[in-house]
Amino acid sequence: MANDNPQKIEQKWAKVWEKKKAWKVDLNKAKKPYYNLMMFPYPSAEGLHVGNVYAFTGSDIHGRFERMRGNDVFEPMGFDSFGIHSENFAIKMGTHPKAQTAKNITHFTEQLKQLGALFDWDRAVTTSEPEYYKWTQWLFLQLYKAGLAYKAKAPVDWCPSCKTVLADEQVIDGKCERCSSQVMQKELEQWFFRITKYADKLLKNLEIIDWSERTKIAQRNWIGKSEGATLKFPISGSQFTIEVFTTRPDTLFGATYMVLAPEHELVEKLKKQLKNWAEVERYQKEAARKSELERTELTKEKTGVELKGIKAVNPATKENIPVFIADYVLATYGTGAIMAVPAHDERDFEFATKYKLPIKEVVIPWLIDKRNPPIAGKKKVERRSVHPIVRDPKTGKILCLKWKKFNWTTFPMGGVEENEDIVKAARREVKEETGYTNLKLVRVLGGQVRAEYFAAHKDENRVSYTTAVLFELAGQERVEVAAKEKEAHEVVWLEKSKVNPRDMTHTETEIWLARWEGKSGVYLGEGVLINSGKFNGMNSKLAMNEIVRFAKGQKKTNYHLRDWLISRQRYWGPPIPIIYCKKCGTVPVPEKDLPVKLPEVKDFRPTGTGKSPLASVSSFVNTKCPKCKGKAERETDVSDTFLDSAWYFFRYPCTEFKNKPFDKTRMKKWLPVNMYIGGQEHAVLHLLYTRFITMALKDMGFIDFEEPFKKFRAHGLITKEGAKMSKSKGNVVNPDEYFVKYGADTVRMYLMFLGPFAEGGDWSDKGIVGIYRFLTRLWNFVQETKIQNPKSPASTRGEAGKIQNKFQIPNELETLRQKTIKKVTEDLENLRYNTAIASLMEYLNALQQSNIPTVQHVNTLLILLAPFAPYITEELWRALGNKNSVHDQSWPAYDASQAKEQRLRFIIQVNGKVRDVMELASGTSEKQAIDLALKSRNVQKWIGNNKVKRTVFVPGRLVNIVV
Repeated sequence: MANDNPQKIEQKWAKVWEKKKAWKVDLNKAKKPYYNLMMFPYPSAEGLHVGNVYAFTGSDIHGRFERMRGNDVFEPMGFDSFGIHSENFAIKMGTHPKAQTAKNITHFTEQLKQLGALFDWDRAVTTSEPEYYKWTQWLFLQLYKAGLAYKAKAPVDWCPSCKTVLADEQVIDGKCERCSSQVMQKELEQWFFRITKYADKLLKNLEIIDWSERTKIAQRNWIGKSEGATLKFPISGSQFTIEVFTTRPDTLFGATYMVLAPEHELVEKLKKQLKNWAEVERYQKEAARKSELERTELTKEKTGVELKGIKAVNPATKENIPVFIADYVLATYGTGAIMAVPAHDERDFEFATKYKLPIKEVVIPWLIDKRNPPIAGKKKVERRSVHPIVRDPKTGKILCLKWKKFNWTTFPMGGVEENEDIVKAARREVKEETGYTNLKLVRVLGGQVRAEYFAAHKDENRVSYTTAVLFELAGQERVEVAAKEKEAHEVVWLEKSKVNPRDMTHTETEIWLARWEGKSGVYLGEGVLINSGKFNGMNSKLAMNEIVRFAKGQKKTNYHLRDWLISRQRYWGPPIPIIYCKKCGTVPVPEKDLPVKLPEVKDFRPTGTGKSPLASVSSFVNTKCPKCKGKAERETDVSDTFLDSAWYFFRYPCTEFKNKPFDKTRMKKWLPVNMYIGGQEHAVLHLLYTRFITMALKDMGFIDFEEPFKKFRAHGLITKEGAKMSKSKGNVVNPDEYFVKYGADTVRMYLMFLGPFAEGGDWSDKGIVGIYRFLTRLWNFVQETKIQNPKSPASTRGEAGKIQNKFQIPNELETLRQKTIKKVTEDLENLRYNTAIASLMEYLNALQQSNIPTVQHVNTLLILLAPFAPYITEELWRALGNKNSVHDQSWPAYDASQAKEQRLRFIIQVNGKVRDVMELASGTSEKQAIDLALKSRNVQKWIGNNKVKRTVFVPGRLVNIVV
């Protein structure tokens, strides 16, 4: 820049804005309230990194844009300051978390103020301050009173390094998300919130909220709704039964064994009947050392132990089946037991194969041959049949039949005779129809497939139950084929590429090929029932309810979502406001006694005993019962930091209210949040918890809405040289040095220019120089170019976009101005910041090339750029003689007729012949036009599999593709 000291400008305007409280909104008098929120940061000792700056800048640009559109934008900031991260760092540094956190917040605040954001610092919240966590504790008490908070003994994921329990969502690939230590199972008494009570509403409301689709998908998957039934399997010769939940009751006849979770309560009850208790107990101990995610990892080899001495009774077949324990079944999901149907479940199949257990097929695919459909009035014949598939290993070709009277290409095929083995039948058909006799069995390609078709060669409708058998040709030995076979078809060897659903007559071809390619023969879909007693031949989906009734089961809905575990055996968190009295039991702390203050202690290190460090602080633990005034003890666990952040957005607009967490009138005006921006990694943690808390507060009558955020948009990730930033890799980018070297405007714009905001981008020290040069060009252009300026410059909000100049505005430049306003407006509405910046760069280039840039054009440029670069645009705006702030200007409107993109008709030819006509923008480049032409269905039809030799492009008129 000509002014090569951006800090000087930034400091100047930061002081002006702070003195005027330029961004402060009167929350009571606001006419068009707009709550713009970004996820508040955890104040780490390292300070802000560029990932934080990326998120905050993207959110602030949106807030500034809405402010210039006339909304009263409230954009608060605060600190998520409790939790393991702060505590562990304090332990490492030998400092107290309270002192360390205060120091970190001071540094963070200094950095955040450099950003030039709209933050209202008068309403900042810090979750570790008693005036905040008093209301976090109040929230716990309301949930407790409503029956939504409870204490229970349960197996939990335990991090031996952090020495605390972890919520399901905090375990990544069997490891602690914070320290990457291997997680283990531990049974402890813990506090939970009944989030599962809201599972259905959490799922249904996803359809009505305007959120990023990938976030919705993550929540749907995490909630995991399953429609199914509970079925009971009696233990033979015992009063006990095993209850299972299944989404596939139609497969009940195929259940050939059962599996219990190692910690299932029934295992202990059956101990005396078990002949191999020592083996069972050993396996239980091994399973206890694994995390739930490690146990359920799909690629993990399945292990288990049979409970020898007992059998379960299949309620459909009345057959005795073995019972196992295996760690891939969890006690906390469903009933902690499963009926295993190896023919129709991948995990069960793997387990059954390993332990040589029966595999009984009960559902098979049901196909109707569309090319040869059944003909009404023709005789219907049912039969078992076989399709032998023979591959020649020397050539890779496949043995097929070309039929002479019909346009058919098939494998050798035929019926399976009574009591004939399927492999034997396959060998016989190959011999009879082709003469080949030396075949090496590879494998049977899964189970049967039912197909209905018209068999023209027999003039009858057929219902075939067909199995495919894969062979390799082991030798050329052949026998003579009967004359009738020779008359019917000729033997051909086809390339494998020609053996496909399009060229083969069999409707089953696609299934055979999938199974051949190594995909399991386990059939997971719907179909027709076989081996299912009186239900044989029924559609499996329609049979579900019938089988549930037959087996005396119950229809049920299940969820993957489990109750929110909020207990933490750490120091740095809000004490859970509960007192235990021998006489009165569990007693909530009276609201008047809140907050239960976290005592300052010297030794706050976690103990690893399953107890919080607070358990050793007698002055904290020992208290009086609020009911009987007798001796009592406090709960020593603290609550999960995610509870702190599950309601903070309620507090921001209500910080002045000391006697209540939030004010109903204020909430009605400002909530729900209009726009919330944050990381996708919080999809099933923070974002799910905020929704639950909001729904619960609504049901308790404290608020009148049940979704916290009208819109949520997830931002992308900033990497460095293609890798995620981390201290261990030494590639963390500290924004401070770039603020000093280039200024905050450059950093803001560079981050937004890296790529789509939802996707992120890769930081490059070379790349940021380009944005700095752009702002330097802007500075020099405004400072040095003689701009034709009317005597009365824009001086009030809203005038800048309406200035009329006595000089004639060139039509092309004015059209570009209108298009730029339209483009930037639409891009900002959709958070497409990178393309908005690209448009502004093009606009500046056009202004620089113009001989008569006008005030109207330059003012437009500065207004459109203001949300991205607040400091430099303010300075240049004033340099043009404007008195009021550029940030107080109205967002310019555009003339739709001028901003409309001119469209031209392009003729699309293939080898000189017209095959399509397309309307394209007048500025469409040669590459864009050719790419669009090649994507045309009409063009693709005429190109086919031919190679494109060259293309001819006539601007504004024609594309010719030569093949």
